[in-house]
Amino acid sequence: MASSTAAPLPSGDFAPASLVLATIGLSLGTFMQVLDMSIANVSLPTIAGNLAASQDQSTWVVTSFTVCQAITLPMTGFLSRRFGEVKVFVWAVLLFSFFSLTCGLATSLSMLVVFRALQGAACGPMYPITQSLMVSIYPREKRGMALAIIAMITVVAPIVGPVAGGWITDSYSWRWIFFINVPIGLFAGSMVIAQMGKRLEQLRVERIDWVGVVTLIIGVGSLQIMLDQGNDLDWFGSSTIVILSIVAAIFLSIFVIWELTDELPIVDLRLFRHRNFAAGTLALIFAFALFFSVSLLLPLWLQNTLGYTALWSGFAVAPIGIIPILLTFWVGKYAARFDLRWLTAFSFVVMAFVCFRIGSFNTDVDFASIALTELIMGLGIALFFMPILTILLSDLEGSEIAEGSGSATFLRTVGASFAVSITTYLWARGGVASHANLAEFINPFNVNVRHSIAAMDGTVQQYAAGINQVINQQAMQISFNNMFDGLGFCFLALVAVVWLSKPPFVRSVGNGKMH
Repeated sequence: MASSTAAPLPSGDFAPASLVLATIGLSLGTFMQVLDMSIANVSLPTIAGNLAASQDQSTWVVTSFTVCQAITLPMTGFLSRRFGEVKVFVWAVLLFSFFSLTCGLATSLSMLVVFRALQGAACGPMYPITQSLMVSIYPREKRGMALAIIAMITVVAPIVGPVAGGWITDSYSWRWIFFINVPIGLFAGSMVIAQMGKRLEQLRVERIDWVGVVTLIIGVGSLQIMLDQGNDLDWFGSSTIVILSIVAAIFLSIFVIWELTDELPIVDLRLFRHRNFAAGTLALIFAFALFFSVSLLLPLWLQNTLGYTALWSGFAVAPIGIIPILLTFWVGKYAARFDLRWLTAFSFVVMAFVCFRIGSFNTDVDFASIALTELIMGLGIALFFMPILTILLSDLEGSEIAEGSGSATFLRTVGASFAVSITTYLWARGGVASHANLAEFINPFNVNVRHSIAAMDGTVQQYAAGINQVINQQAMQISFNNMFDGLGFCFLALVAVVWLSKPPFVRSVGNGKMH
């Protein structure tokens, strides 16, 4: 039986009482967090209907989570050094579980958005700390396996999310997509504290960049609210939107200037002086934003336009994870043998092809065609994350690597949050414009309309009421197709961004040099 006391490993940093249980606890915590980024997507139409909200308003359930997660991400290093990685992870898991409970108990969209924001803030440090703790408990020669486990979690969770969310919503209630986090979180937290509670950590009291934190929260928060509320408030015709725009511009400008000059910035923007970090991070931000837009729009389209249930929309998008699961270990092992720019460029071309294919769909498209297209999308995802992360970290040195990884994750998350607001707005706006164009032809002077009215022995008003539903569906379909064509061209444009980076990209083990 394993000893209850932890001892140092000659080849690792810390030996938990049970490596298996410690791995399970850490993995479950991260799985729960990644899962929650996608599990709510397929439930948004149901949540909107249940809480008397519009489709646009329901996307706040996603954006509030991702924005607040992005804001607390840069604070991970400070919290870890001040309180210790194990304590921060356990408290993050427990708070995440508590706010998951409050999300499930919410009785209005406003309550749900607030609790989702707190849930996102609580889970911000979980993923980077999981990476650090996983590396510390595995022997050095097996750390590749630890990173592969984390990669597998990030691939599997988005597959399980839509299917689990759809099944729970259809079979029980959307509230259970949040309630299920409570037992999982309690188990994960108790496992980690039991297995790693005796891990020795060097704690330091150091100042936190409060100017950076405050300007970040106000600047990003104001910009997000502006994007979310712009359509409802008639954009710059509203004094509220004007004020939010001014506040966002001022505080984000102060944030950038301060972070470039402060000795201990919360987000080290000076890393952008490195060519590969700048090109890789730029590609990561926009590619992840585009991918996240696809992941959000598809379930909404399947349910609101095609009439799919939440469960079947989950089944339709789930194949996206099959190829990444099969290729994760292969990419990790052999990708370094290739020019990573070619792999990343190929992934963008694949994702562009998928967007153009989806952009050609009509309301008669069958389930198999959608599932096959999502399967192909998985190939692009499998060849995207690992190569682009390697590129952006390739010209960083020493402590810059950890800082660069955190900064890239923060910017990626913020980009995804903004993308949700922008794409849902453009889709809705395009639907309104297309509806107006199609409805122009429904009038008493149209010969086909008069024949149809005569055939049904009715009036123009009766005919218009009957056909309005069809016009709504086709208008949203036209807008949806235009959106995906635009996403496809954006993916193609990112190919040029990747080629701004310069090899070599991979560090030789042992000497820290590049090859």
